[in-house]
Amino acid sequence: MAPQHSPRRARIAFSDSAAKQLENITSEAEIHALDRALVVVSVAPDIGEALPGDSVGPQLRQYTDEVERVRLLYWVSALRTVVVVAYMEV
Repeated sequence: MAPQHSPRRARIAFSDSAAKQLENITSEAEIHALDRALVVVSVAPDIGEALPGDSVGPQLRQYTDEVERVRLLYWVSALRTVVVVAYMEV
């Protein structure tokens, strides 16, 4: 019997503004909190709540981790790449 593989994770990419936010993170606790949220979103990209908007652009989503106090704003591409638009503390 062939071994079973877990579902493939989504690839994470960052917008320019999110990349700038990453450059400013110096606390290990903040890095850990962000990493945890990114793993959750990469495993289940549709976990975040859809934000209201128009149907022209990509559907913006919001994932909030109340334990780590992190909120991610992102969208999922057609190829299941998660593009993080912004990282903000709650």
